[in-house]
Amino acid sequence: MSSFKDIHPPKIMPNSGSSHPINNIKSYIMDILSSLGFQMIEGPEIETEEFNFDMLNIKKSHPARQMHDTFYVNSKTDEMPNVLRTHTSPVQIRSMLKGKPPFRLIAPGKTFRCDNDQTHSPMFHQVEGLVIDQESNMSHLKGCLEIFLKTFFETDKLNMRFRPSHFPFTEPSAEVDIGYTKKGNQLIIGEGEDWLEILGCGMVHPNVLENVNINSNEYQGYAFGMGIERLAMLK
Repeated sequence: MSSFKDIHPPKIMPNSGSSHPINNIKSYIMDILSSLGFQMIEGPEIETEEFNFDMLNIKKSHPARQMHDTFYVNSKTDEMPNVLRTHTSPVQIRSMLKGKPPFRLIAPGKTFRCDNDQTHSPMFHQVEGLVIDQESNMSHLKGCLEIFLKTFFETDKLNMRFRPSHFPFTEPSAEVDIGYTKKGNQLIIGEGEDWLEILGCGMVHPNVLENVNINSNEYQGYAFGMGIERLAMLK
């Protein structure tokens, strides 16, 4: 795999625009994950409550479904309110409903949440990955993420830890931290006694598989999601 600079060299031309850093990082992430066998998929930014919440095992009482977390749109589908998608997971749901396993998918795109403080934007970019087959397990998830992060940060050494967490659509769920050291104003990614949260992941919940007509006794898989802005700032 070539370096980020080799794949996406800066283009500086007089009186012309250039590619946005977010797009550069998005393309680089796609390059890496595509080399690992993932297929890119896309879907609508205005979603139904069913695809954005129900199919992902997010219950009616979950706080993420409240208006202080989610942007509701002044339209309905099958008498249910539409929303600006809060993640790109609905794209994966649509793909699983249309096809048959195995799946190895990545869904990049804009997402929307009611965050408007100094460290959050109401619109941001995500990349979510999904693998569904008859064999994948947590060790495969860990190996996939280790390869991705080492390639992305262009380092052979990477301290990585999985912290137990909770997401309605995965069980077990984990947050992934990577080690770093600070030297002056620079962060050295890979080694060190300090930890930086980088993404969330887990094994796909059996309820999600059953919701898309996949037999959870026969198939299993893993999922992960990351914010492109966060990775862009670190890169």
